[in-house]
Amino acid sequence: MNGVAAVQVGKKLGIPVVYEVRAFWEDAAVDHGTSQENGARYKLTRSMETWVLKRADAVTTICEGLRSEMIGRGIAESKITVIPNAVDLNQFSDIPSADTKLRQSLNLKGCTVLGFIGSFYAYEGLATLIEAMPGILQRHPKVRLLLVGGGPENDKLRKMVSELGLQEAVKFTGRVPHSEVMRYYSLMDIMVYPREPMRLTELVTPLKPLEAMAQQKLVLASDVGGHKELIRDGETGWLFSAGDSSALVEKIGVVLKQKRSWNKVRKNGLSYVKAERNWPVSVGNYQQVYPKLVSRKG
Repeated sequence: MNGVAAVQVGKKLGIPVVYEVRAFWEDAAVDHGTSQENGARYKLTRSMETWVLKRADAVTTICEGLRSEMIGRGIAESKITVIPNAVDLNQFSDIPSADTKLRQSLNLKGCTVLGFIGSFYAYEGLATLIEAMPGILQRHPKVRLLLVGGGPENDKLRKMVSELGLQEAVKFTGRVPHSEVMRYYSLMDIMVYPREPMRLTELVTPLKPLEAMAQQKLVLASDVGGHKELIRDGETGWLFSAGDSSALVEKIGVVLKQKRSWNKVRKNGLSYVKAERNWPVSVGNYQQVYPKLVSRKG
């Protein structure tokens, strides 16, 4: 709706409009249960978005998945610029060592810790991760899972842990203040992002894996399209078959057997962020968009 207003006012005043798309809201609404795929609200939202895309002077977006979707809707390739998700490396210049007191309080001493920090939405696939834990523990008894955050799936996930008898192996912290997040990151050996296969996750690249790479954390993620744009399997992280808990068990085994390569993978991830996925690079990409529009409009 903001885009509709901007396009109309821009046309009236002769001001170019740049429209940025970071996700398609109708797809997120399906996962949140506030809309049905191909329902009336879904179609209306989609059609309004397309209307704006066709009339904006330029369009920017965060990944190739969204760009391809727009082209499929008839948007000219020439007016779409991909400006990828990026992180502020200054936020991660001082990486803290592991917080020993916090480790002890969570009973994680001597364990390999799988971690997730974020909102507990269904599309994040945390249920698949918990389903995999019995198989992981059977092969690797010293592995633990630390879940930091909360959200709509919180009660369901806690119930799963209870029913599977995983209370000692899976730790919930609830939501924590932003100032405390780095303390929890410091305890995690492998960040796991098990997003489910669906339109939202296939089209959109998340920010969390980049934040993890910037902190030289190992990253293991499902092979949805949004992750495949960020992670090169075995080089900057690892990928497993989305929605498949057995595949996740197997891939954890692969990662744990490759401990000698962990430092190399961490360095590769950090190098990737430094070269391609940081704010100066991102801002530089915008600089090719605006001058063209201004000169065209005189």
